[in-house]
Amino acid sequence: MGETEKSVATHGVRCFSKIKMFLVALTWAYLSKALSGACMGSMLTQIEREFDIPASLVGFISGSFEIGNLLLIIFVSYFGTKLHRPIMIGVGCVTMGLGCFIISLPHFLMGRYEYETMITPASNLSSNSFLCMENRTQTLKPTQDPADCVKKIKSFMWIYVMVGNIIRGIGETPIMPLGISYIEDFAKSENSPLYIGIIEMGKMFGPVTGLLLGSFFARIYVDIGSVDTDDLTITPTDTRWVGAWWIGFLICAGLNILISIPFFFLPKTLPKEGLKDNVDETKKNKVVDETKNNKVEKYREKSTEEKHGIPKDFLPFIRSLFCNKIYMLFILTSVLQVNAFTNMFIFFPKYLEQHYGKSTADAVFLIGFYTILPICVGYLVGGFFMKKFKVTVKKAAHIAFCLCMTEYLLYFCNFMMTCDNFPVAGLTTSYEGVPQPLDVENMVIADCNTRCSCLTKTWDPVCGDNGLAYMSACLAGCEKSVGTGINMVFHNCSCIRSSGNSSAVLGLCKKGRDCANRLQYYLIMSAINSFIFSLGTIPGYMVLLRCIKSEEKSLGIGLHTFFTRIFAGIPAPVYLGALIDKTCLHWGTLKCGEPGACRMYDVNSFRRIYLGVPAALRGSSYLPAFFILMLVRKLQLPGDVASLETEPEEMKLTGKESECMDVNRSPELESDRELKTKL
Repeated sequence: MGETEKSVATHGVRCFSKIKMFLVALTWAYLSKALSGACMGSMLTQIEREFDIPASLVGFISGSFEIGNLLLIIFVSYFGTKLHRPIMIGVGCVTMGLGCFIISLPHFLMGRYEYETMITPASNLSSNSFLCMENRTQTLKPTQDPADCVKKIKSFMWIYVMVGNIIRGIGETPIMPLGISYIEDFAKSENSPLYIGIIEMGKMFGPVTGLLLGSFFARIYVDIGSVDTDDLTITPTDTRWVGAWWIGFLICAGLNILISIPFFFLPKTLPKEGLKDNVDETKKNKVVDETKNNKVEKYREKSTEEKHGIPKDFLPFIRSLFCNKIYMLFILTSVLQVNAFTNMFIFFPKYLEQHYGKSTADAVFLIGFYTILPICVGYLVGGFFMKKFKVTVKKAAHIAFCLCMTEYLLYFCNFMMTCDNFPVAGLTTSYEGVPQPLDVENMVIADCNTRCSCLTKTWDPVCGDNGLAYMSACLAGCEKSVGTGINMVFHNCSCIRSSGNSSAVLGLCKKGRDCANRLQYYLIMSAINSFIFSLGTIPGYMVLLRCIKSEEKSLGIGLHTFFTRIFAGIPAPVYLGALIDKTCLHWGTLKCGEPGACRMYDVNSFRRIYLGVPAALRGSSYLPAFFILMLVRKLQLPGDVASLETEPEEMKLTGKESECMDVNRSPELESDRELKTKL
């Protein structure tokens, strides 16, 4: 009975240690880290409004994740393979959970969110101080020293968000390089593309879930439970609205810690997948014995080397990778592409809000449905295609290039799907409704509201029944109000000239039906482009993996991540955020008169920057991609079969590149190949 129980237990451990179990755990880890990233991306607009900071600073907060990643990426990528990779991934998941929790802390440490408005709950019910009145003071009069006022109002709590994001980046570091190298080391070469496709699909399913959660929480007011929502005079479509962004990060914190648990029970190494199917039981036992003996010898040799400091093969590996022309060109291509896509994703919600008049909640939901879902499908189809048809390296490179180029050409259709600026009197149009140049000084004071003594910088917009919006009810010349909260209606507005009763309601006027139709076309094109580009991602990534020698893969993936982070992930949102800030037409105003977050942008300039900068970056990326195609054509493999199943050591290049690729060829891999041939 004891032997039977022992056998069952051993069988259970063996089953749990299969590569597919690691694949499931890693897919969940990818989903969790992508979920956290999607929560951050979808909540950036909310964070911008919560802390009243410009888009460039929001971009820096987003890039702080990459800073944390850079702190350990090279160390983890190389030395991580010497350690217990599954346990390191588990520790990374726990660290990500800690970072998400720190991000949510400002909500509990700072007071309630106070949005910019002239209507307070008291005046909402009993006073008309926000209406057109004569002899009103034009400026705010702080009751305390202005310096103290600014220090109090303009909080630096956003630093918690940045620090938490850095810690989240540190935790994410081991997941990709160690996870992918673990799969590559112990999975069949023919199964590797499918496995990576499954992982990538999990990575994209995370953003889908994260964006859905972000959309849901963006509809909930940030201080839910501590304020009376009936007193609110803003809705989720208002540019001052802040949703419950902190709830999503608490969920991510718990999920990351929960997903870390399986990794602490997975083994350090696994038998190569499929080896047992190629030999009979006797030969298998013999191979296992030989493998065990070889592992003991290798472990002793590596232990002796590592006692003397950095292993001897670290610098040669670096040199070999830097001499690999395909690898370096792939890094250059990736840096340019990641610059483009980072900018597009981070500011996508803001673009939909400002250009098409959608709320943050709707924008986040549309992004998940029209872009992330097609990408998930594309990853899965691409991985299955690579496995089913056993595509060669050369064909994979051509497939990736052609698909990405096709998507890039279709991308230019987005420039035609445009909408006009919101019609706001004194900003984008005159008080007569005639569009005015945006480079002239704003004329918010007109003959119809001169007598009202209005505050000219406060953003509390109303929409007149003439289809024209005004910066406040006072600037619209409104003298009476009816109702409370978001149902408030203003009457007797001297600046509103219409056939009606010259009334107005809270909020900006909605954009017309034509703009809604253009939004549909834009989203459909985004779905098509996302699917086409994701189809080419897996073939392209497999070219990267197959151009690196097996013993260099983990370090190669880590270096690839390092360069894309430092030259794309960190600077991209900062410089594009700074460019977008320059298109702002009206900045919000804090209680002490200091500028806050931008309330309204010039959508034409915004569009040219948001679509034009990524187009230029991506266009330049196809030059190094073209050189990769030229170099891949020089690959000469035994039997002229450049299959993705072939190990990169078997690739032979002409000239100096061949010499560079042959640096430090591993004798261990040569003996492994001889063993496979005999079997």
